[in-house]
Amino acid sequence: MSAGRLVICPTPIGNLEDVTLRVLAALREADIVACEDTRRTRTLLHRYGVTGTLVSYHEHNERERAAELVPRMRAGAVVALVSDAGMPLVSDPGFILVEACVAAGLSVEVLPGPSSAIAALVASGLPAERWRFTGFLPRRRTELERLLLTSTDTLVAFESPKRLPSTLELLAAADPTRPAAVCRELTKVHEEVRRGSAAELAAHYEAEPPRGEVVLVVGPAPAGLTPGTEERAIAALQTLVEAGAKPRPAAKVVAELTGVPANRLYAALTKPTAAR
Repeated sequence: MSAGRLVICPTPIGNLEDVTLRVLAALREADIVACEDTRRTRTLLHRYGVTGTLVSYHEHNERERAAELVPRMRAGAVVALVSDAGMPLVSDPGFILVEACVAAGLSVEVLPGPSSAIAALVASGLPAERWRFTGFLPRRRTELERLLLTSTDTLVAFESPKRLPSTLELLAAADPTRPAAVCRELTKVHEEVRRGSAAELAAHYEAEPPRGEVVLVVGPAPAGLTPGTEERAIAALQTLVEAGAKPRPAAKVVAELTGVPANRLYAALTKPTAAR
């Protein structure tokens, strides 16, 4: 059988000293290093005296490059795949190449290494027994609301520093006490891990816009807050109010029964009909 194979090599997310010995060995032994940005990868290789043949492999040439690399591996070449930071394939290019290797019966070896998602989860101080990684947060408001407000597991996501204040504002408007953490520039000189409620974090980053790479970690939604729960809770509150109950006390009662925050129920009740 051909000795050709693909080796997935995670690279440091910031501090170049976080590269593992196994990754360095794999990069030294590889016939080809496929990398997202050859300039960034060359900086890492130069730091450790590694030389090699680099080829670009990014989101715009994945299929073409995979079609070139698979025959090379069939012929015996060892290809190391890296991204700019962290584990390839995790919100980074690489899936098409792995898929092609599996289909061709080639060996795919994955080396452990740095991950900003795992680092942020642990640093957040939020429950880590059950968690969900969602990559980059969706841009559509309805999808974003559904994701943030109904996840019953700790949520880990990448977010643009420009969009972070508005995302936190959306979460705070619906659930101001929801615990969260903003992990910024992990392992770098200006690393910051800020923990607090959604309302506290929204106020902070509204006043001090963030810079750099951001991982947002959001604690689990209140128990019972599954898709459809909020709509039923709002309908129940409307029924109580129409029967003569005062809105705020009624919202508190429904919140205790359903897990939907009382202020969110009250806000939905007082919205103009046209805006619902």
